[in-house]
Amino acid sequence: MGKLFQRLHLIAVLILIGEFTTADVASAQALPDKTLSVTRDALLEPLQASTTNNAQTRITSDALLDAHLTNNQPSTNWPQWQAQSETTPIQITDVRVEPTEADLQIILETDSGEAIAPAPTTLGNALVAEIPNAVLLLPDAEEFLEFEPAEGIALVQVRELSNNRVQVIVTGTDTAPMADVSVTDTQVTLSVAPGVAQAGEAEDPLRIVVTDEADEQGYRAPNATTGTRTDTPILEIPQAIQVIPSEVLEDQAITDLQDALRNVSGVSQGNTFGNTEDAFVIRGFDSATVLQNGFRAVDPSLRDTANLERIEVLQGPASVLYGSGQPGGVVNLVTEQPLSESFYELQLRVGSNSLIRPELDISGPLTDDDSVLYRLNAAYERGDGFRDFDQDIERVFLAPVLSLALTPQTDLTVEFEYLDDERPFDRGVVAIGDGVADLPSDRILGEPDDFFENDEYRLQSRLEHRFSDDWTLRTAFQYTASDELNLRAEPSMLNEATGDLSRIFISNDSTNEAFAVQTEIVGEFNTGSIEHTLLFGIDFSQETGEVTTSQGLAAPINIFDPEYEVIPRPDLSELVVGLTREVEQTRWGFYLQNQIDLTDNLILVLGGRVDLLEQDLEQVSPFLGDESVSGQESVFSPRVGLVYQPIETLSLYASYSRSFQPNAVFSITADGEFVDPERGTQYEIGIKADWFGGRLSSTLALYDLTRTNVAAPDPTAPPGSGFVIPIGEERSRGIGLDIAGEILPGWNIIASYAYIDAEVTDGNDLSTPEGNRVNNVPRNSASLWTTYEIPNGDLQGLGFGLGFFYVDNRVGDSANTFELPSYFRTDAAVFYRRNNWRVGLNIQNLFDVDYFESTGNSRLRVNPGAPLTIIGTVAIEF
Repeated sequence: MGKLFQRLHLIAVLILIGEFTTADVASAQALPDKTLSVTRDALLEPLQASTTNNAQTRITSDALLDAHLTNNQPSTNWPQWQAQSETTPIQITDVRVEPTEADLQIILETDSGEAIAPAPTTLGNALVAEIPNAVLLLPDAEEFLEFEPAEGIALVQVRELSNNRVQVIVTGTDTAPMADVSVTDTQVTLSVAPGVAQAGEAEDPLRIVVTDEADEQGYRAPNATTGTRTDTPILEIPQAIQVIPSEVLEDQAITDLQDALRNVSGVSQGNTFGNTEDAFVIRGFDSATVLQNGFRAVDPSLRDTANLERIEVLQGPASVLYGSGQPGGVVNLVTEQPLSESFYELQLRVGSNSLIRPELDISGPLTDDDSVLYRLNAAYERGDGFRDFDQDIERVFLAPVLSLALTPQTDLTVEFEYLDDERPFDRGVVAIGDGVADLPSDRILGEPDDFFENDEYRLQSRLEHRFSDDWTLRTAFQYTASDELNLRAEPSMLNEATGDLSRIFISNDSTNEAFAVQTEIVGEFNTGSIEHTLLFGIDFSQETGEVTTSQGLAAPINIFDPEYEVIPRPDLSELVVGLTREVEQTRWGFYLQNQIDLTDNLILVLGGRVDLLEQDLEQVSPFLGDESVSGQESVFSPRVGLVYQPIETLSLYASYSRSFQPNAVFSITADGEFVDPERGTQYEIGIKADWFGGRLSSTLALYDLTRTNVAAPDPTAPPGSGFVIPIGEERSRGIGLDIAGEILPGWNIIASYAYIDAEVTDGNDLSTPEGNRVNNVPRNSASLWTTYEIPNGDLQGLGFGLGFFYVDNRVGDSANTFELPSYFRTDAAVFYRRNNWRVGLNIQNLFDVDYFESTGNSRLRVNPGAPLTIIGTVAIEF
């Protein structure tokens, strides 16, 4: 079936390529397609007509301005200009765009005094009007932009030029619009209508390329894709979803996913497997579901953030769109894409524990017509870490991206990632009594040369074809492979009275390989007055893995007075193979979603997905001997959501959703059988709002989430067997609050609060009794990070940041035998941005508090938090 689907996918791609080739031949006989390039600093450029085939003409803002001033002077005489120049400039304080049945009204509100009526002129497919002796003083932005405000209009832009001039540019999709101008004491109004194409004029659609858009969004993201697989306003998504933009990562000097997720409500650190992989708990449940551009990231390694544009966190079940996953939520990593304007950035970070991390980010066009764009992110990191290991942390990360405009309607993007990660394997410290042993934060209880090595490769391709403005076909492919090796002195038993810790040398040698294919169609249509956005998709994936676990003797160690290397570390060839496992998982998914605008302020979201899952496990074990286990499952996962917007900036929502997650394929019962998949069920209600003219957003959610068929380690099984038992049901109820955006110009904030009551509601007395709390879950947690950057004056660009992170006490294991204490961590930053460079100094854990991040659900695996850490950053763009 897998090979059949691959062939069908290939045939579909070939058909599309054939269609694109035909379209190219046809377009060679017509006038060129139109391209509009949009940058944060440049004017959104209208295009001049061209007589060359397939030419994509790009005009810079300066060129446009020069052409406009040279060829089309405003229709005012010199005395009028002089009179205006001697008076106080007219202040334009607001811009509104109001579609009517007849035209589009562009209204510029003025403070007082009548402005000189501008004389609109045309350039290419743009209408340009300039108001002399005027300044633009908008309350929340330096310029005004609105895309596609009406049919036939691609863009409206209002911006201030030098010498007290305000320029209005209205770009048509095919031809330059027409406008009438009226002026009163308080308004300048342009009544705009789309232009009419002349006979023989090409009707190729305008293609708008937005460059460096992420730099303009600040801490607030108005839209997200993870909640619906379509670009949807967050206000219209019937689940809580938070976005961490790249600006937050930059301001906090973040280079790993764990630190980034501190900013999201209800997210805490989970079992990191010796600090070698990303692990987190969302809404009370372990969540290993990480997506990258909507694809499942199979290997749970420590991901790098060098190529991330933003991180989206969808809270609650997401199986309706992404298949198997934990009910707490999913994390989607959205990568940076190529830019149509040349961009180069070099960055260097140095800091505590001998940290050095240079980064490179370059992008731009490879062809004159911008049809081929590239981007390259690269990073190298080396440091000691704060734990007392001989093994350094060393990482190499490469991420090239290539984007091709095959036709005006078709885009192909190919991404590749390579990660080489070497670091200590670190189980942390241990518990004594009902708390954590009082040990220095850098004390290691393994051996100084315990190590972990990982090589990881990822290849993604995404093809998008727009049949029309309303219907789009997307097909994508992903291949991943990884090779991991670790060797460590693993704690096995502690004599709490003496502090003697028994250990055993263990090595895991594993390889993983996976490929996945997605094909989906998105369309918009109406049934009467009701608007629909329909999504239908099919996906297929196959994952294979092999792991060999070997063991050897290790000397015990006293946790209070450790002595290392008592017994020399054995070579890998000297270890005894204890367990070999080979697994294969094959998944098919069929999903359908309809976002229905019942009225202007009432949205119904309906979705359902069917998953077909096959699992095969072969293992050789001293406990089971040669064993082969197979299983098949078919699961239906629905979602129903309703969003009501009493006003444009406020939404009330309610939703019901379900999830499924196969219990770990490596984990079987002592009888040699798979445990039934976990099922999750959530009921959620919430309120979302935009504040201060859309500069600040907030989400308040209340949820009731249940997980059934939960598997837990079998306490009666021999150590290292990996056997599990079903314990029944866990329930999490809570509240989540998230706030992000700009309070005042230059003052940004991202904050969260969560209350979570997560407990076992149907347990197993042997390991997880009913009523026990779920481990690694704080009842209360909160975060606040805020920055202020001086917007003008001699100190313009100087900024400060302050952050607070509070985490309540957590139980350390399923049996609730000990607790991790609560902690309050303070971070601070100072930075300076000027022109094309910036410098910054970040201090993490400013007051050097002792705290613990998480446990591995064991008294022998407690992860200490980092002490005071200082990081300096220097970056330059050109």
